[in-house]
Amino acid sequence: MNAAQTAKSGTSLQWLRSHSRAARSWLVLSIALGIGSGVLLVGQAALLARIVHDTFMPASGDSRLTDRLLLLLAVIVVRAGLAWCRELSGFRAGAAVRDQVRCDLLAHMVNAGPVRISHLPAGHLVSSALEQVEALHNFVAHFLPQLALAALLPLVLLAFIFPISWAAGGMLLVAAPLIPLFMILVGMGAESISQKHFQTMARMSAHFLDVLRGLPTLKLFGRSKAQVIEVRKTSRAYRKQTMAVLRVAFLSSAVLEFFSAMGIALVAVYLGMYYLGYIEFGAYGKSLPFSAGFFILLLAPDFFLPLRELGTHYHARADAVGAAEEILKVFDQTELPTPLPKANPSAPKPDKIEFKDVSVHYDRARRLGVRALNLTIAQGERIAVVGESGSGKSTLIHLLLGFIAPGSGQVLLDGVPLANLDITAWRRRCAWIGQQPMLFSGSLRDNIALARPDATEAQIVSAAQQAGVLEFTQGRAAGLDTRVGEQGLGLSMGQAQRVALARAFIKDTTWLLMDEPTASLDKTTEGNILSALDRWSKGRTLVVATHRPAALTLVERILVLQKGELVAQGAFDTLKQTHGALLPRL
Repeated sequence: MNAAQTAKSGTSLQWLRSHSRAARSWLVLSIALGIGSGVLLVGQAALLARIVHDTFMPASGDSRLTDRLLLLLAVIVVRAGLAWCRELSGFRAGAAVRDQVRCDLLAHMVNAGPVRISHLPAGHLVSSALEQVEALHNFVAHFLPQLALAALLPLVLLAFIFPISWAAGGMLLVAAPLIPLFMILVGMGAESISQKHFQTMARMSAHFLDVLRGLPTLKLFGRSKAQVIEVRKTSRAYRKQTMAVLRVAFLSSAVLEFFSAMGIALVAVYLGMYYLGYIEFGAYGKSLPFSAGFFILLLAPDFFLPLRELGTHYHARADAVGAAEEILKVFDQTELPTPLPKANPSAPKPDKIEFKDVSVHYDRARRLGVRALNLTIAQGERIAVVGESGSGKSTLIHLLLGFIAPGSGQVLLDGVPLANLDITAWRRRCAWIGQQPMLFSGSLRDNIALARPDATEAQIVSAAQQAGVLEFTQGRAAGLDTRVGEQGLGLSMGQAQRVALARAFIKDTTWLLMDEPTASLDKTTEGNILSALDRWSKGRTLVVATHRPAALTLVERILVLQKGELVAQGAFDTLKQTHGALLPRL
């Protein structure tokens, strides 16, 4: 890895360890259970060695064989219970970290707002929140506890082996560092391979989601078969990356098994040579009984077992680092603006909103949103924002909702900068309807009550009636309990827009912001929705960005934007004389 990759890997590991603190109690419990199992393992080996000695060395004269067998069985059962509890605690640790990371991701996306995350593919965001967060589980549940056990358990076993034979203990002590050394050497490239694996997965997810969303367009233009080939290529690239990860995992396992076998063989050869009389050193000048030698031989494989298990889980570390780097990209690429000190954290019910020399640029100042915008919107006004595509209509709505912050200038609510207010509280006092309303899987009732979960049945029915939802549900047996699929599946665009309108009505706010709410509707449906909106918005503030002429009948003032600048404002009759070319044709 180069210096930049190494630095980034270090950052990812720090991020992983900081989030692992959420599961500290479960991790400590898992380590404690592992150490307890290791201590019982020593007792198990001692009992087994004594049982074999008493069975094949009758001259020992020990008649407690049955008691030792029963005790050995009890130790085995207790170790099995500790292993089960350790797996359970590891799972709880991994679940706690996954829950926290997913909540952090979701909270960050919510705080970033739809504009800041709009440049990231939806498939990449879904992949980060699901597959990549899942890849953190084994790191927390298995690698971190095993890292501590790999350092502690061999020392526990050496504490029992060295008093018996310094030669056998020394051989194990010399062989032990070779395993992590070669494990690190083999796994040096695993992190970058895992990162490429997750990048390929994210690209495949994003591409497949785009294909599903655009399937009607692809069929219409005869490009569906070509996309099958592209999906096949992406899948093949993902398969190759998966196999590369598996190759590293198998190679590391082979290296571990080789050096473990070598260490065990050294101890076995030493003990064999000792009992054959070829060597006499290693037991502090004393005779080494068969039971003691067999006890050491039984412990030798288990001395390397924690290190071998660490090697088995070492690829989980590489996977987690690769996944963490992809997750951190979501945080980095949707970086939140530095919050200003909250001089007045409450969200007032403003009598007016002012834009003072507000400018916004996108894509690192390569694309203009609005420039030097000066504007006042009074409470109770009904305003339309018009202009050609890219003139800044949506940017103005996003500024009002706080989805984006001005690059320069200020948005003021009764003289207080919006950045100094509680933006969440301000949004509660606004209702917003876009040109493609988002409906969730559930009933019509659930989607209407989304804006006000504590709404009564009468309030839900009233909002549905005002928005015209009841007109198309009366003929359905389920009524407002009619099920809706994802993204409004089962409803026409006009019906979905009415549900969104009912959702805004039930919120009962004084500020309603709309971005091209009738762009995809026929004239009849558009007229019905605008009539409902006209009745509801009297006495409220309405700001609607539109290019449809029918929406202009609702408003008293029209703002004309051109290339991000406010070039004119006033009533329709006045503006059509001077800027008629920029107005929608009635």
